[in-house]
Amino acid sequence: MSELIGYARVSSRDQNLDSQLDMLKAAGCKKIFSDKTSGITESRPDWDRLIQYVRPGDVIVVVELSRMTRSLTHLLQLSNEFTAKKINIKSLRESIDTTSASGRAFFLMMGVINQLERELKSERAEAGRKSAKARGRTGGRPRTDEKKLEQAKILYDNSDYTAAEVCKISGVGRRTLFRYLEEISKLELEAKENEKLNPVSGSEVI
Repeated sequence: MSELIGYARVSSRDQNLDSQLDMLKAAGCKKIFSDKTSGITESRPDWDRLIQYVRPGDVIVVVELSRMTRSLTHLLQLSNEFTAKKINIKSLRESIDTTSASGRAFFLMMGVINQLERELKSERAEAGRKSAKARGRTGGRPRTDEKKLEQAKILYDNSDYTAAEVCKISGVGRRTLFRYLEEISKLELEAKENEKLNPVSGSEVI
């Protein structure tokens, strides 16, 4: 008989798992594994125990996919492994259930969409920076190594690290990081407005 097995995760020791645990219990999970570690950390002790515990036909339940996966590559890897072992996945907030064919397809689509969203955001930010540079604007950007700021932004956007953790890892001040994120956000918005004002014309239909 299949079993609903919950998995909860937060990115640091000082964060609380209670809301995730409550949702997993309400979803019918009798057995729940949990970790307090970043999603990009290779070592997740309870996740490893969960993998050893599950059996064919079981369903791994998470509050959202980001609690389980670190990246699109990791998501695809897990999908292949679980399909081979006949293990299913259910994500509560994203309404994904791989016990059906449509659920399996949607599971992979969500991973692709999340990856695409991150890449488009990065492209818009780059377009905004180039636009501002072309007009000679500096935007009052902090006098901090540009590479450090960009690395801090990427880590902040694509991991479960808190702002404090990102700043500690990257060596960027908290206020400096948020000023930089605000500036990039403004440039992205400006790029979007430019796209609206100067739309790319479609091909003429003959």
